[in-house]
Amino acid sequence: MTNTREQQVIEQLSEYKAKQARLQALGTYKVGGGITICRLSEEDELQQLHRRLRGRPSYMYLSRKEQELETVAHTYLERYPAGTKAQLSEVPRVGLYEEDDSLLQQLRDKISKVIDSRSGCKSDLDDVLERLAELQDLQAEIERVDQVMKLLEDYNPDYVELLKQAFVEKMSWQEITTITRVSKAEFYRRREKAMRMYLKLAK
Repeated sequence: MTNTREQQVIEQLSEYKAKQARLQALGTYKVGGGITICRLSEEDELQQLHRRLRGRPSYMYLSRKEQELETVAHTYLERYPAGTKAQLSEVPRVGLYEEDDSLLQQLRDKISKVIDSRSGCKSDLDDVLERLAELQDLQAEIERVDQVMKLLEDYNPDYVELLKQAFVEKMSWQEITTITRVSKAEFYRRREKAMRMYLKLAK
């Protein structure tokens, strides 16, 4: 019976092609002015905004108003995610104090202006950020699988080929055993070993 961790391997590899297709579709989504979500992701404007909120000596380059925004960000944000859906929820719409509400909205507006300046027209901020965050999430997930598979290939190339055939290409055990010329029992033994090593490298 497949355990939870092995099921994670199956899901990661079985969904690999679908995630690639979704990533490609998201990348072509236009936010306006001929600018795509993919290009927004490649631009470092949004990432620079996050980096500027990570404790650098901001007084050297931020205006007084920007320092106020930085202060409210430090007050309400426990972490500064980049490329995750948490990016949307980390900037609350309402603060603990009424006077903070305006600053929090200005912080959201600041991100909105960055997107508007790239797109050349007004786009819905939450919709664009949601798609951008999904794209960056998918990129991170795909890159992680690629990294683990590369490590596994260095260890045993046959394991990588077997996992690709079984889960990425979704070949049946009959098809795989015909190609590899091993018994069904041997196929499942090798698959089990490959999955265990994948899990070990993915820790």
